[in-house]
Amino acid sequence: MKKALFTFLFVIAVGFSFAQSKQAIIKVLSTQQAAWNRGDIDGFMQGYWKSDSLVFVGSKAPTYGWQTTMDHYKKSYPDKATMGKLDFTITKVDVLDATNAFVLGGWHLTRAKGDVGGYFTLWFKRIDGVWVIVCDHTS
Repeated sequence: MKKALFTFLFVIAVGFSFAQSKQAIIKVLSTQQAAWNRGDIDGFMQGYWKSDSLVFVGSKAPTYGWQTTMDHYKKSYPDKATMGKLDFTITKVDVLDATNAFVLGGWHLTRAKGDVGGYFTLWFKRIDGVWVIVCDHTS
């Protein structure tokens, strides 16, 4: 009986932990969206792992590093008008374990010069207690 109770409580605790992780990941994306919509690329980048090992895969080729990714965003989106209004559509958030999660979604920019959008897959990793994007594949 004690073993069954322990197992039940363990399963509940793990489920609760995964639900909290999912909420934390969605909050990172919500914070990024709000920063983007303010024209704040620096704030948007806070959702990424600040490491030379960050991987960003765009339409051309993979690039590596937080600063490289920041520089790319600033070059591609030099002003608020070019940035437009960002909307994320989150299709799936799979918390794989205590430190890894996979996110699938879409993005859409509403802009005066023409709307653009596409899809993304993100690998989130919990580093020092914080969920951050360690790999972003956006097309």
